[in-house]
Amino acid sequence: MAAPLVAAVNPSRWSVATQTFVLQVGLAVLVIAAGLAGTFVQAQHAGDREAIARVTAVAETVAATPAVVAAVQGSAPTKALQPYAERVRLESGTDFVVIMDRDGTRFTHPDPKQIGGTFIGHTSAALAGGVVMENFTGTLGPSTRVVVPVVDSTKPAAAQVVALVAVGIRTSAVGERVRVQLPGILAAGLAAAVLSGLGTALVARRVRRQTHGLGERQLREMYEYYDAVLHAVTEGLVITDLGGRLRLANDEAVRLLGLPDDAIDRPVSSLGLTAPLTAALSDDEPREDELHVTSARVLVLNKGPALWRERRLGHVTTLRDRTDLEALTGELDSARGLTEALRSQAHETANRLHTIVSLIELGHTDRALAFATDELHVSQVLTDQVVGSVEEPALTALLLGKAAEANERGIELLVAPDVRWPPGAAPVRDVVTIVGNLIDNALDAVAGSPGERRVVFEATVEGPAAVVRVSDTGPGLPDGAVSDAFRRGYSTKEAGRAGRRGIGLALVSQTVERLGGTLDVSGPPGATFTVRLPWGGGP
Repeated sequence: MAAPLVAAVNPSRWSVATQTFVLQVGLAVLVIAAGLAGTFVQAQHAGDREAIARVTAVAETVAATPAVVAAVQGSAPTKALQPYAERVRLESGTDFVVIMDRDGTRFTHPDPKQIGGTFIGHTSAALAGGVVMENFTGTLGPSTRVVVPVVDSTKPAAAQVVALVAVGIRTSAVGERVRVQLPGILAAGLAAAVLSGLGTALVARRVRRQTHGLGERQLREMYEYYDAVLHAVTEGLVITDLGGRLRLANDEAVRLLGLPDDAIDRPVSSLGLTAPLTAALSDDEPREDELHVTSARVLVLNKGPALWRERRLGHVTTLRDRTDLEALTGELDSARGLTEALRSQAHETANRLHTIVSLIELGHTDRALAFATDELHVSQVLTDQVVGSVEEPALTALLLGKAAEANERGIELLVAPDVRWPPGAAPVRDVVTIVGNLIDNALDAVAGSPGERRVVFEATVEGPAAVVRVSDTGPGLPDGAVSDAFRRGYSTKEAGRAGRRGIGLALVSQTVERLGGTLDVSGPPGATFTVRLPWGGGP
């Protein structure tokens, strides 16, 4: 019981919706209280202004009445004016109508005992022809009063003020009128409070639904920890909504995809990604260990639905950088091919050695010598040609290994007699990637072809460019498939595990583009791939 009690009295542990509700209710109470106080004060001021306007109108009307002007100058003013003044007082709703002489002697008063006494208040301004407006305490208590002159226009200007009229309303009566309005003011305030409370409750309910009832501290910690985790993971993480818009991308995803700063909330199709990668991020299909090639990287993509309580919000995609691994895999494939070729050659060498030994044992020494010399000459010519023309040891080893592999597969791999590849024309790893994949592609193309099966490798320097050309006698690319040949996943063979098929030419295209070169393909008959790389050492 202690924990819920602590949470109930500790505002920091309240949910955001509860805090919002309490704050809005408190604010509404303050605003309504201030409004009620202001309304009450304004009602008082309005009552004072209304009282002054009323007594002024009554006083001026009485003072301008001819009967009053004549009576104040007659022999019995009280007898003539007292009934009139009381009737005016009752009809106008004022508290007193006092008609007096210039010296303040009262001719009329609501209390007959006060008749003949001296008026209590200021009259000097009225005697001068003006109007006196004041709050003053007289015989009837505090009152709001007006004193105006009674003027006889038939007399000379200096003697025209013949009497004074004072009309007033007690201050308590003005306050009583305001208090009569108070229930209506309070009712309006209560209605405003009820409406404000209902609106606040609706807002709090919406906030509670949007924040899932979490508190401010929980939301802050969730944001801080989740943000830290997203930026700390070494895999790229991308979240897209059901409309194909990018909703989240961590630092690694931004780096791998080369996303712009304003990528969030933009459609994936507008981010400048490759068509296959755009399709993979935009569609609703789950994906597992797909290889995708960008302009600079080879990425492994996995994609699945983003669910919240069985409601699909979008898709979660993870990206892993496989660029270096793919390059190393290519080099490993080349080394494995060379190893297999050496093993095959060792087997063939053993067979030939047995043949030579047997010829010698049978006494055919000349035939044994001729057989050994011919075999040595064939292999030595290719070795001398490659070693003498290609100054890059890694490329030399690659070509010799591919030649042995081609020989084992029954394919003729020819190296052009004028082959030349200058050192430093491109990084060694990139050269192995380009040449190895092009020759592998050519060997695969002619492996199942009937008739002549030949692959030709050429390397020359043409002006400021180092040129690699690989041609084959295979069936060539189908019509309209030239542009697709460099797309990830394109292959005329059955796809291998994890999308390995169709990645070789895409890697070549990516590497050439990164090095600032060009890649062209022509044919049929056959297929010829030409790579031109800029080289600063050309003539």
